[in-house]
Amino acid sequence: MGAADEPTQNLPEFKPGRSRPTEPLPRQRPDDEEHEPVAPPRRSGFGRALLTLVVVLGLLAGGYFGLTAAGLLPKWTNPFAERTTDNTQPPLLLSIKDLSRFVAAEGNFEVIVDLKQDRKFIPDWLLNQRTLFVAAGTVEAYVDFSNVSDDKIVVSPDRKSVTITLPPPQVAEPKLDLDRSYVFAEERGLINRVGEFFDGDPNRQQETLLKAEQELANAAKKSTLQQRAEENTRKMLESMMRSLGFTTVTVIFDGA
Repeated sequence: MGAADEPTQNLPEFKPGRSRPTEPLPRQRPDDEEHEPVAPPRRSGFGRALLTLVVVLGLLAGGYFGLTAAGLLPKWTNPFAERTTDNTQPPLLLSIKDLSRFVAAEGNFEVIVDLKQDRKFIPDWLLNQRTLFVAAGTVEAYVDFSNVSDDKIVVSPDRKSVTITLPPPQVAEPKLDLDRSYVFAEERGLINRVGEFFDGDPNRQQETLLKAEQELANAAKKSTLQQRAEENTRKMLESMMRSLGFTTVTVIFDGA
């Protein structure tokens, strides 16, 4: 037989009487060695833990604020908060004085105190201390009855008229209202600023307050406060004496 009966070089030899080749051909996919089985994705537990933590913290915060609003929990204060301690000593009574005065009028005043301390031939920017202080307060006008003797009250024989001689009204000490008083402006020179930095002047404020009280007293004396006190005292005595049966009441002020 010719070359056609010879077995091929690429295939194994087939022997008669067998139904299949002696060596089976392996079935191999060309991409089996390149691809490996991929594991299914695993669920991350970090996100679930974070969500659980947020929910727990929200419930705790809500419960805390709810219990605090209901007053079931004590209130916590800041341990480093600023506090003020009052170490004022108990008051000491020095004396008691009986007053025999009739407060007949009261005036409400407001003055501007302008205090300036400087030196000649020195510019204000170098050495100057000026304070504008708005002082508000009240001043009373009163009549002192402690020195009114019996001879100052003259009654007619028929007890129908009476003449009363009184001292003139006086102006009491001003009462400075610190709630309504304030420093409007303040100027200080360079030397004054340096001096206050090393050694402040504690008497400067006291000097301003004393000057304010003096200005309030002067304003009261220049006003019609004393005349108003005379009128009110006269009206008070006339009403009282008429209630006692006097028909004519004369009130005289010394020096009027």
